[in-house]
Amino acid sequence: MNLELTDEQVALRDTVRRFLAEKASVAAHVRPMLDDPTGTTDEVWRGLASLGATGVLVPHDYEGAGMTMVDAGVVAEELGAALNPAPWLSSSVAATRALTRMSADAYAAELLAGIADGSTIATIGPLSGPLPAAEGTGDGVTVRGEITALPDAAAATVLLVLAEETGGIGLFAIDPASDGVVVTARPHVDQTRKLFDLVLEGVPARRLSSATADAIEALVDDVMIASAADALGAAAAVMNLAVEYAKVRRQFDQPIGSFQAVQHLCVDMYEAVELAHSGVIHALWAADAAEPADRHLAALRAKAFAGRLASVGDTAIQVFGGIGFTWEHDAHLYLKRLLGWSAFLGGPGKYLEDVGAQLVSELDRKVLQ
Repeated sequence: MNLELTDEQVALRDTVRRFLAEKASVAAHVRPMLDDPTGTTDEVWRGLASLGATGVLVPHDYEGAGMTMVDAGVVAEELGAALNPAPWLSSSVAATRALTRMSADAYAAELLAGIADGSTIATIGPLSGPLPAAEGTGDGVTVRGEITALPDAAAATVLLVLAEETGGIGLFAIDPASDGVVVTARPHVDQTRKLFDLVLEGVPARRLSSATADAIEALVDDVMIASAADALGAAAAVMNLAVEYAKVRRQFDQPIGSFQAVQHLCVDMYEAVELAHSGVIHALWAADAAEPADRHLAALRAKAFAGRLASVGDTAIQVFGGIGFTWEHDAHLYLKRLLGWSAFLGGPGKYLEDVGAQLVSELDRKVLQ
């Protein structure tokens, strides 16, 4: 596989980057949105839709761009670099992949078309932990239960819920304005990511499809890989800010970048970002093109080394010194974005163990051959 971007992907990257710089900068957009539960404005969301960013993974049959996960990763990196708090990962990746992997009925087609043009914002959960329960059949289906740490529930115009039903697990659509839906903001480290606890008190739901174990695993892998691309963008951005600062900040009549200790910090950041870059690009490719086992291993690896990307934010603040800790500086926002990625779906420790177990299993298989 070729790890370099195509000319079309470079053009997509530059277009999204320019839009975010002009319409959704950290100072003019991100900071005002930190306390906003939706994380975006109509203007910015419509702008992303007009670029095709909201429908990047929506098939052509449903008025989307019909692109690949590698293309989606290009958008994710730019959104991460800009600290954008919009519900893009929830709607344009998680919900879209759930609908395309699990459902093909007329309502799913309507939802996909709405996601593509920006008129629909969707989120899906839970991706881990206990599932709510679905009862009834046909038009009488209701869902009852709780979902913790559901992203972007306040911005969503439709909630996609994985719930236990007779004989397995189903995918259900719920109107967030329905009676019995209780949404509570969930405080956490990253204010650019909006998380909510959801209580469903026997809420009317529309059954979309069955959700097999393989489809759910693939969906979780997709979300994890796209989130890794977002984190990669954030890490690269804060690294570049720190390096530029080291070139102009002077101590003892010299740029601090001339000091060996600072140079080592910058090299550590660069190494972490470059190693992550190859892993993320491979995982994005694997999400579409690899066998399920290889795709899953690529996702595990991306998550297992999440702590390395989080360390980039920490190291950048060391380069910035005291100014990096101030509310006025963006470095701590990047660190929080990266810490949120590190904690997403559990810390890296479990995933490192899983990767190690996969490696041992593969070695044992080769020895026995």
